[in-house]
Amino acid sequence: MGAHGSNLDDILEEDMHHWYTKFMRESPSGLITLFELKTMLEMNGMTEEASSYVDQVFVTFDMDGDGYIDFVEYIAGISLLLKGEINQKLKWYFKLFDQDGNGKIDKDELETIFKAIQDITRSYDIPPEDIVNLIYEKIDVNGEGELTLEEFISGAREHPDIMDMLTKMMDLTHVLEIIVKGQRRKALN
Repeated sequence: MGAHGSNLDDILEEDMHHWYTKFMRESPSGLITLFELKTMLEMNGMTEEASSYVDQVFVTFDMDGDGYIDFVEYIAGISLLLKGEINQKLKWYFKLFDQDGNGKIDKDELETIFKAIQDITRSYDIPPEDIVNLIYEKIDVNGEGELTLEEFISGAREHPDIMDMLTKMMDLTHVLEIIVKGQRRKALN
C-alpha cells in the first residue's frame, strides 16, 4: 500500500463519498455477506480457526443480526475499533471472544481467537496458550476459568500490559488493508 493509506486513520479520513463508492464497487447490492467478506480477505487456505475468527468478526459487525454488513455497520465497526472509547472497544472484544454467546469467555474461546488472529496476521511471537494463561492469571480473580464482561473490562483496565497486548492483537489494520487492496485491484480491472 505504500505511503497512501498506510493505517486505518488515514483510510477512514478519506472522503466519506469516496469510501462509500469503494464499498458499493465491492458490494453493488450495498450489503456484504460472510462469503463475500471471506473472499475479500483472500481466505483460501486459511485454518479453521482463522475462518471461525472471520465468522465471529462478521457477527460482531452485523449489528442488526440480519446476516449482512451494510455500509453503516461497516463504517461503525471500523470507527469503533479506531476511535472508540476504551470501554466500547473492550465490549466489542468481549463480544468477539464470546463465541457461544453465553456472556462469559472461557480459556478455549480465547485461545481459539488468538490462534486465528496469529494465522491471519502470520505473527507467531507468543504462543496463544501463554497469552491466555497470563490473562486468566491476572484477570480471573475468582479462579472460575471464565470471565464475565465486567471482569474482562475491569481486569484489562487495571492491567496496562494486558490492555496493550489486546490492543496489539486486535489491530485490524492488516485486515482492512487487504480489503482496500482488493478493492483497488478490482477498480483497475
